[in-house]
Amino acid sequence: QVAIKVGLQLQPGQDLLMTAPMPAAPLVRRITEHAYKAGAGLVTTIYSDEEATLARYKHASDASFDKAAGWLYKGMAEAFKANTARLAIAGDNPMMLAGQDPEKVARANRANSAAYRPALELITGFDINWNIVSYPSPAWARQVFPDDSEDIAIGKLADAIFKASRVDSEDPITAWKEHNANLKKRWTWLNEKKFASLHYSGPGTDLTIGLADGHRWKGGASEA
Repeated sequence: QVAIKVGLQLQPGQDLLMTAPMPAAPLVRRITEHAYKAGAGLVTTIYSDEEATLARYKHASDASFDKAAGWLYKGMAEAFKANTARLAIAGDNPMMLAGQDPEKVARANRANSAAYRPALELITGFDINWNIVSYPSPAWARQVFPDDSEDIAIGKLADAIFKASRVDSEDPITAWKEHNANLKKRWTWLNEKKFASLHYSGPGTDLTIGLADGHRWKGGASEA
């Protein structure tokens, strides 16, 4: 509910495009349910698979790492131009490619970045409503809590995500509205002051940082 009603503010009739690692399928199903309850037009999910990704690095030809699924990214850009909302579920193993050839990783990242740029520009320019949420996947949980069993590690990471996302409160939607209102109050006050610099002082610290002329403060939720 928070992802749909606060993070995205999905509108009736609006389509939704999600990306998620395969372990996050339970969360994808719940978000899909609430998206349709909120009046979504069509919900489409693209899954990533760690084993399939690693298979590429182990067995693909060298030329493979300079390629990207441009047709897919073009389709995503067309979807965003048609006002499709974007939700990314983060939960990949952060060390998944740690043992792979760093040059191949860099080349693959460059190819993907170039292919995704037209779609990404529509996101970063707030042409659409978008959001990112986290899922406590087993691989990620083991990295964060290596001394615990997998089940306990997943539970601890889930609790941390729930707390950071404010969904551990009795009314998380209201909690987010209050948080965003507070942030807006703060950055509005900062913009009204038009400070020329910021001075930080404390034990071992005496630092002044100048601010650019015409700077603007911003924080919290933004509108498409």
